[in-house]
Amino acid sequence: MKVLLTGGAGYIGSMVIPLLLESGCAVTVLDSLRFNGLSLLPYFMNPRFNFIKGDVRDEQTVKDAIKDVDIIIHLAAIVGFPACKKEPKLAQEVNFESTKLINKLRSPSQPIIFASTNSNYGHVADGFCTEETPLNPLTIYGVTKTNSEKLLLESGNVIVYRFATAFGLSARLRLDLLINDFVYQAIKNNNIIIYEKEFKRSFVHVRDIARALVFAVDHYDSMKNDVFNVGSENMNMSKKDVALLIKKKYDYILEFADNGEDPDKRNYEVSYEKIRKAGFHTTISIEDGVNELIRGLQVVETQSMFANV
Repeated sequence: MKVLLTGGAGYIGSMVIPLLLESGCAVTVLDSLRFNGLSLLPYFMNPRFNFIKGDVRDEQTVKDAIKDVDIIIHLAAIVGFPACKKEPKLAQEVNFESTKLINKLRSPSQPIIFASTNSNYGHVADGFCTEETPLNPLTIYGVTKTNSEKLLLESGNVIVYRFATAFGLSARLRLDLLINDFVYQAIKNNNIIIYEKEFKRSFVHVRDIARALVFAVDHYDSMKNDVFNVGSENMNMSKKDVALLIKKKYDYILEFADNGEDPDKRNYEVSYEKIRKAGFHTTISIEDGVNELIRGLQVVETQSMFANV
């Protein structure tokens, strides 16, 4: 099977590539290398790996990339509230317009797996989400992802994944994710300051995200034209509980602040029953992820790689 992976040099994409190659797929990555391409280097040794340096907003580039592929995994995005607020025009173009372009150019027979987010739920009055919970995005990030979901679901031949907040080590590390940031701050500054400490988030390890995407490729026919939350109820935790878990593993000064708020208003638990019934289960706990982050970030925290993260 020939797979096109947009944004394949990123935090999630660089973890998906080896799983796809191991499963026997031929993988083409389309990426602009906004954060360099070091995460891709090991894969050039595999003859079934191909790389296109290009922009998902460029029509000719996308047209060339999707030619003859059997399935598209669309990860390319400006991710999260801060990055989208900083560059709102770019966020609109990359997150929505590129999705619109890919959807226009793909043939009706080309399936697409779309990476979306729990941020689309916005403020949830009763504090509990299923895939049927009305979407109420409150940020540019959530709006662009919600609009992309709607577009693709109306077109059909798609699987939409709403991922919980990712965490864990990756070949292209991100430190702007809550658990990753907490561990990094504990190690670098010996201090974490937390606002909205009782607010609940839902989490999923980046390797489980990668596994879920490969699962969708392998089970596409039984899952298509549907939306799935991706994560585990075991990882619905408050920010305070996450911080205290880290403190058990690595002692630091923990402070709680009265000021500060999450623009996405994420304070809810999420159901993952639907994807479990489809046959997918997460494998890596928050505790396991914290352990690996503590080991890993102590090795690399002073390196210049963090300058452009």
